[in-house]
Amino acid sequence: MSDAVDGGGASWSPERSAAGGHNPYLIAFVVSIATFMEVLDTTIANVALRHIAGGLAVGIDESTYIITSYLVANAIVLSISGWLSTVIGRKRFYMICVATFAFASLLCGFAWSLEALVLFRILQGLGGGGMATSEQAILADSFPPGKRGQAFAIYGVAVVVAPVIGPTLGGWITDTYTWHWIFLINVPMGLISLFLVGTLVKEPSGAEEERKALLSKGLRVDYIGFVLVAIGLGSLEFVLDEGQRKDWFGSSMIVGFALAAAFCLIALIPWELTRKDPIVDLRLLGRRQFGSCFLVMLCTGAVLISSTQLLPQLLQTELNYTALLAGLALSPGGIVTLILMPVVGNLVSRVQPKYLISLGGVIVAYSMWHLTGLTGDITYGYAALARIFLSAGLPFLFLPVTTASYDGVPPDKTNQASALINVARNVGGSMGVALAQTALAQRQQFHQNRLIEHAAPSDIGYQQTIDAMTRFFQAQGSNASDAASQAVAWVGQTLQQQVDLLAYIDVFWLLGLIGLAMIPLALIIKPIDLSAPPKGH
Repeated sequence: MSDAVDGGGASWSPERSAAGGHNPYLIAFVVSIATFMEVLDTTIANVALRHIAGGLAVGIDESTYIITSYLVANAIVLSISGWLSTVIGRKRFYMICVATFAFASLLCGFAWSLEALVLFRILQGLGGGGMATSEQAILADSFPPGKRGQAFAIYGVAVVVAPVIGPTLGGWITDTYTWHWIFLINVPMGLISLFLVGTLVKEPSGAEEERKALLSKGLRVDYIGFVLVAIGLGSLEFVLDEGQRKDWFGSSMIVGFALAAAFCLIALIPWELTRKDPIVDLRLLGRRQFGSCFLVMLCTGAVLISSTQLLPQLLQTELNYTALLAGLALSPGGIVTLILMPVVGNLVSRVQPKYLISLGGVIVAYSMWHLTGLTGDITYGYAALARIFLSAGLPFLFLPVTTASYDGVPPDKTNQASALINVARNVGGSMGVALAQTALAQRQQFHQNRLIEHAAPSDIGYQQTIDAMTRFFQAQGSNASDAASQAVAWVGQTLQQQVDLLAYIDVFWLLGLIGLAMIPLALIIKPIDLSAPPKGH
């Protein structure tokens, strides 16, 4: 097999392309269908939790297991999907994942109890976790290095836009039909994806040769590595998703899962580094290029997912937006991302990734700074503009990071590299949500303690406010006693709104700092040779 080598040391060869005789851009579109479906499912259920809880006669707290179970299963299979893709065959494994996801979605749509829905969501997460890895590896191998940015732009639209429209679509479906349809819509999309992949995508001869060579030596399954990954990542996801609701380390359950996660993930490092065929190739993280990209993707996932949850939450709880209207506030950002993805995809082949990522970090930090100007009467346009700023920065992060992460990675490691980059995005998202919600709760407590000091009957300002509001309510027709009660209630409500807004502002400052942290990480990334064309076949 003859390879073409780019200046960064990563090789490409037509024998590893999944396009066959078809246009590789068509393949990029085909494999992005299932990605869009899977990433959409991570957010679409969020706005429907109340409806699902009501339909299944369970509490809101219990209904959150619908989200947690999916994320845990997704994280476990995602981390080992690179190895599974190599052993089973990339196309074969991908189609198994899509079929599993679609079938589990059908079961979710007809779930008769919370227990059944959680079980089916676990199955759905197992199917969904393996798709992104196979798709990114297919794109990395089907396009020469100089074209990868444009290919990942198509794929990136699915990854970045899906979480943005998820809450909007979920809110509309739930309000218009029933919550069952947020799962059932995956079935026709899954069938379309299976047909197109089965018809157009081919198993690369190079990858098939590697698989046969691996199996001919006798398949050595790293069972201990698998158990450590499954328990470690599964426990970590549970701690991150449930910690705030269960008072973090005040809960013996959270302490137990945290200890399990720490033990397994620490033990995983020496175990995998000493295996000949590790189920997760941690050596990739030791590479300067890949390790830096991993950390930037961790930060990108944290800001993207946490802000996607925080903004609708803010609009619904503080400004009384409906689920649909809160979701629509995110939609203009999705349009901006759609426009910028192909533009940035073209820039990736002309500008060093480190500079594009630095620009993306600056834009993301600015978008969070914009949100620190919150007041109690912000407009829909203010919220939408903040999301537009963030959405403008995401292509400058996602595309260069994804492209640069494969630079210098050997062809037989693309499956593993893809798995780890997707683990970074998902785990980063969970860490971002956990950090944001914990900071929000703590800062609410802090600001309440500070502001309540000025709500004492002995405070002159408090007395004057109560007197003014009492006269106001009397002017509205209330008697003196009722007007005094209404004035006290109004002050309490106003104080709570101020507490909440100040806490949200603090969280957006924190997310802005994460955006700025991406800049020094980006500058660590080595320059790649953008001008070197693929040599020979």
